[in-house]
Parts: sequence; structure tokens; C-alpha cells
Amino acid sequence: MDTETYLEQTAGTRPERIRWWQEARFGMFIHWGLYAQLGRHEWVMNRERIPVEQYEALADTWHPKDRPAREWAALAKQAGMKYMVMTTKHHEGFCLWDTAQTDYNAVKRGPGRDLVREYVDACREFDLKIGFYYSLMDWHHADGARCAQEEGARRRFLDFTQGCVRELMSNYGKIDILWYDVSWPLSSPEAWESVQMTNMARELQPHILVNNRAQLPEDFGTPEEHVTAAEKGRAWEACMTFNGSWGFMPISPDWRPVREVVDMVRTAAAGQGNLLLNIGPTPDGSVPPEATERLALVGDWIRQNGEALYGEVDRVDGRMEWMPTGSWTLKGNNAYYWCSRWPGQELVIGGLRTKVNRASFVADGTPITFEQTENRLVLKNLPYHDPDRIAGVTVIKLECDGPPEQKLGAGVVVLDSAR
Repeated sequence: MDTETYLEQTAGTRPERIRWWQEARFGMFIHWGLYAQLGRHEWVMNRERIPVEQYEALADTWHPKDRPAREWAALAKQAGMKYMVMTTKHHEGFCLWDTAQTDYNAVKRGPGRDLVREYVDACREFDLKIGFYYSLMDWHHADGARCAQEEGARRRFLDFTQGCVRELMSNYGKIDILWYDVSWPLSSPEAWESVQMTNMARELQPHILVNNRAQLPEDFGTPEEHVTAAEKGRAWEACMTFNGSWGFMPISPDWRPVREVVDMVRTAAAGQGNLLLNIGPTPDGSVPPEATERLALVGDWIRQNGEALYGEVDRVDGRMEWMPTGSWTLKGNNAYYWCSRWPGQELVIGGLRTKVNRASFVADGTPITFEQTENRLVLKNLPYHDPDRIAGVTVIKLECDGPPEQKLGAGVVVLDSAR
């Protein structure tokens, strides 16, 4: 099948396939592999130039505790996440499943069991959609680098790669997301045989969603370490580290606070995108306590305010303006104001051109008194202190006569002094 025909076919089935994902909004990324034992970033093998033979010894010293994926899934559920994506093979080349493609895998080496199977079982136990990350780049495979120079090496490496993808799509029941990464060193989708490989995956998993990292646009884009909306009409998911490293790195002091995570989720929703937030489990599979503590609080916040986040949201850009005290999400005739700098007993929003019928706090439904004129909405009799004690972000719902719209511009209202 040629690329154009393939992309037309996938585009035709996309609206039905992607609906759940677009309403889910928030997922957990899990980077876990041999690198967790070193605790110096998932690129440690490459950055420290550790020889393959030396690094490979880590495969025999890795002994995770029993079923740690249940801990991840339980935390994801608690945090308000709807799906998970786990590294089945990262750039280091170690496969976490029972593969026939190589003995460098979790069943044949130290763990002695299928870690992907445990992850799938945990996702299903906690009713989470299932995503498989797969790195195309491979530092361990003998042909992983030379496939760009030798046709024989390319063929061998693609046979290995396609064999791995086929196993992942065949052996674990329904899989919801195929998340490719780093298409080095081959420089085109034709060289990777991306159409053939992913078409095979779709034949095995007709409802699967595929990201854009096999050099084809596929179902969604993947901005990394920045939450930036794609062009209108393009699905996107920002993948973000929690502490600057994808893999376990205990020396990191840079854990994102609850407030920042909440803001990232809002930014994603405002741009009709998703947030995929990473945890890097410890060598035994435990979640670092910094992640557990923060995600538990994020979940508490989302349970109170999830109405402003989940489901079918509208894009904010072009319809609403920036405000010093907060930002927006939109759903139909409702505007949600995420107030992140509490002003005290009165909150003023300028330029709202749509009539407001009712205002209330999302967390508990308490109504808010207000006055609205042509250029100003004044919310009155508010608590003196910010009502939200979790993240310092209080969400206010404005129920409007029609789709909300705000126009301010750079000028100010000029009063006619002659009146």
C-alpha cells in the first residue's frame, strides 16, 4: 500500500477510534528498564559510553518486586488518569516481554517473567486504557546503527523490529495505543517501512491509536517537555517528565509541584490536547514517593474539578483572552475560569461578550452572585482567601446564553465626559 492511500484510510477511521482518547485528557507514562538500576537517566548507556557487554550485565542483576505495575495503575487511577503508556523496549534494547526475537528480554534474564504481561493485567484491573511504547532506535542490536549503511543490516534490523511490533500487537489482547519513539538512524518512512509495519499493527488491532514518531503523521502529535497546542484539527499529546528525567533518577531535585501539574492539564485541555505525565519507577518497580505524594493530591483536585477538564472541550485560543488572575477551558455554552491568583472578595473579568446566566464554584456547586455589564463581569461576595487548599487553583463555572467569547484588545473603555 502506498503512503497516501494508507494515510487516507487511517484518517477515515480516526474520528471513531480517537474519541475516547480526546475525552480522557490525562495519562501516565512509565519509563522502566535496566537503566533504573544505575539511576542516572535513561540515556546513561549512551551518554556515559558504557560498552554493550558491560551494560548487558545489568540484565542479570535486575530483580523487580512482585507485580509493581499494580502500584502504578492504582496511582494512575487515583490521580484521575485514564490511560497508561509503558516502555516495552527503550533505546537500550532490553525487551520487557517474552519475545522470540532476542534472548535479551525480561523472561530469559534477571526478572524471569513477562513484565509487559503484568502491566497489561494491571491496566485491565484498574480499567485503564493500554499503551505500548516502543523505541525504534536500539543501542544493543548489532544492526541498530549500521542499518543505515548496509542493506543486509537494514533488512535484518527491520525484520527484528517488525517481529517485535507483531508480538506486542498479537500476544496481549486489545491494545489501545502504539507509541513509537526515535526513528534513528534511518531517514525516511520508506526506509523504516513504516506504512507496512503500522498497517500490520492496525490489522491486528483495528482500533489502535498511533503516534507520529515513525516519520508519519498518524493519529496524534507528541510535543515533548512543552505543553503546546498543535494546529486546529490536529490531535496532540504533550509528554512531560515529572523531574527532568524519564528514567529513575534519585538525585533530581526538580519535581514539579501539584500546582504546575494542574496548570499543564488545563493548558492541554484548553488546546484540545492531552497530557502524558511520566513516572520513572525505582529498580524494584516502586513509584518514587515524590511522585506518589503529588499525584495523590492532583487526583484530589481533579475529583473536585474534573468537570472543567474531561470530555469534549473546545479550543480557547481565538475566543478568550489572557487574564492576570487565571485562564480558561471551554465546553459548549460553559466557560470555566481557573483562578490561580485569588483576588479576594471580588473577581472582575473584562470583555466577556456572552450573557452569563449563572456562576458557581465547580468544586461544590455553590452559586456566586454577579453583575454583568457590556464590558465587565463582577463576581461578588467571594471568600477572602482562595477556597482551594490543594493547588491554589479555584475553578469557577460560567453558564452562558451561547458559546462564550471574550474580546479585550489593548485599549481601555473611554467614558464620554460630556454626558
